[in-house]
Amino acid sequence: MEQLTEAVKQRVQQLKQKVQEASYAYYALDNPIMEDAVYDRLYRELQELETQYPELISPDSPTQRVGERPASQFSSVRHNIPLYSLENAFNIDEFAKWQERWQRQTSETKIFEYVCELKIDGSAIALTYENGVLVRGATRGDGVTGEEITQNVRTIRAIPLRLNLENPPPRVEVRGEAFLGLEVFEQINHERQQSGEALFANPRNAAAGTLRQLDSRIVAKRRLDFFAYTLQIPGRDDVDVARTQWESLEVLQKMGFRVNPNRKLCQNLADVRDYYNEWNTGRLNLPYMTDGVVVKLNSILLQEQLGFTQKFPRWAVALKYPAEEAPTRVEAITVSVGRTGALTPVAELQPVQLGGTTVSRATLHNSDRISQLDIRIGDTAIVRKAGEIIPEVVRVLPELRPANTQRFLMPTSCPVCNQPVVKPANEAVTRCVNASCPAILKGALIHWVSRDALDINGMGEKLVQQLVERNVVQSVADLYDLNATRLGSLERMGKKLAEKLVTAIADSKNQPWSRVLYGLGIRHVGSVNAQTLTQKFTTVEQLAAASAANIESVYGIGAEIAQAVYQWFRVPANQTLIDRLREAGLQLANQEASSPSATGEQRELRLAGKTFVITGTLPTLKRDEAKALIQKAGGKVTDSVSAKTDYLLLGEDAGSKLAKAEKLGITRLSEAELLQMLED
Repeated sequence: MEQLTEAVKQRVQQLKQKVQEASYAYYALDNPIMEDAVYDRLYRELQELETQYPELISPDSPTQRVGERPASQFSSVRHNIPLYSLENAFNIDEFAKWQERWQRQTSETKIFEYVCELKIDGSAIALTYENGVLVRGATRGDGVTGEEITQNVRTIRAIPLRLNLENPPPRVEVRGEAFLGLEVFEQINHERQQSGEALFANPRNAAAGTLRQLDSRIVAKRRLDFFAYTLQIPGRDDVDVARTQWESLEVLQKMGFRVNPNRKLCQNLADVRDYYNEWNTGRLNLPYMTDGVVVKLNSILLQEQLGFTQKFPRWAVALKYPAEEAPTRVEAITVSVGRTGALTPVAELQPVQLGGTTVSRATLHNSDRISQLDIRIGDTAIVRKAGEIIPEVVRVLPELRPANTQRFLMPTSCPVCNQPVVKPANEAVTRCVNASCPAILKGALIHWVSRDALDINGMGEKLVQQLVERNVVQSVADLYDLNATRLGSLERMGKKLAEKLVTAIADSKNQPWSRVLYGLGIRHVGSVNAQTLTQKFTTVEQLAAASAANIESVYGIGAEIAQAVYQWFRVPANQTLIDRLREAGLQLANQEASSPSATGEQRELRLAGKTFVITGTLPTLKRDEAKALIQKAGGKVTDSVSAKTDYLLLGEDAGSKLAKAEKLGITRLSEAELLQMLED
């Protein structure tokens, strides 16, 4: 090992400072100060120096955000300062009564001010800094005692590991909300669906569940965000500490935290009412969920005078928006079978309007959820759109239940192939385990031909249904034995269309090894995990021969994924499938496609170096489809608009991203213009 010199120490400190400044500008200020490539180069240099000189690694280093090993369990910790929940008010009249109550508790006669902040629908966490360095993160728990989740908190980029202060106080306590943006939430659920996992009901549940993951590598992949909203510096009462809530928010931002920009200083109840009414509709255009407004007295001195009840602070209240719910009748309960064999019960509902859309179906998830609800055919159920995204049944009204209804029981045999189903003791999901089940085969084929997998254009769900029903295809490998004559015998399949489809199937043989692995549909293996695995195991032979422990040792791969991959390659039928795919000429190793067309080469580079943001509803493409097209052409898609954004892909009902793009002078594109860019 080379000798540690003063120059190396200074370089490491300089790199830490530069990377921290860049992170602060990007995550807290939403105003990037350096290119991604520059940031990556500085980060790698810091990482290499710390690897060479481990004694220079410190807890506040940007390289230490993700832990190497999962925690064995969470320990209980007592909050240095209690983290109480807020009293709720559900309309302005209730808010006025709350105002009367706190005013009776004080002799203060001066004009008071309120600070209104959006109530982010996430999970509250408490952060402790000592001498400017993050030393602890904890969940709310019961307000007095929570669980220590420091390892997970460190993965959140919007939380600084070191405060942006030259002379930090001995201890700083910060409170805030960890949450998932809507686009990130949709992406997580999409990946879970592709991997055969149960979907999260809403962003709040997903955020809370993520924070309690024992493996911080999983937390890092889910890209939690954070808004800080409370600053407390114990033992400091001198003039340089913020005297108001408004000043506290400004100080938090200077310290390096992300603070919600949609806050307002209000002089009276009328101002609060205007803010509340404004965001009742404005919140629908936000990139995250909010379920109300938090109103706090601005004066910290007055806050201290009022103190707390046994449950709530007297100086703050949550002014909630009513959840949009509606009663409707359960007309039937059906059970669908997914490509992993999972049986999912679905409530078929009398159509009802919710959030501007018609809801006629709601997932019931599994047998455990059905038991909790005790839902029956004929029941009147209260339905809401969880996270304003996924329809869910909240509860049933047993007082309106018709006579002679029967409890719903999950089937003991598959509703598609009629073979026995199983429910593993450690799972909530009931599964069909018949590998020849048409539903599993159909799901496997649809997954195989999807855009993120082998991307076989023209192979839609109706065609797949025909191939399965006519017993033309019994495995994804059978697709590569199809010819135009065989396809031409199917309904609505002319000669030209059949020939075009055969060409598309042949072209899919050039897809990289990572897409083939994803296309195999191994449980828990999404497109990102597939790329991670194929970077380590560059051939299918390497992955097939790897032990579960070896697979789990890959950064970003947890025990559940590792075990699923290991077990998949132990099944003889799957080994036969790999052999057939190899014989068909698919790419089962990391290498360049054998004969890419000139057009394909150009298309890969067409959007290279360009950054896109997508907003609104596109005319024909789903958001993930547009994202896949951009990425396939070499472009990058990000969640938020910044000075580094080149194009805003604009659909109907665009939100706040459009206003920000206009302010920054960013080029706007329609879907048609994007497709033209890809074709030109």
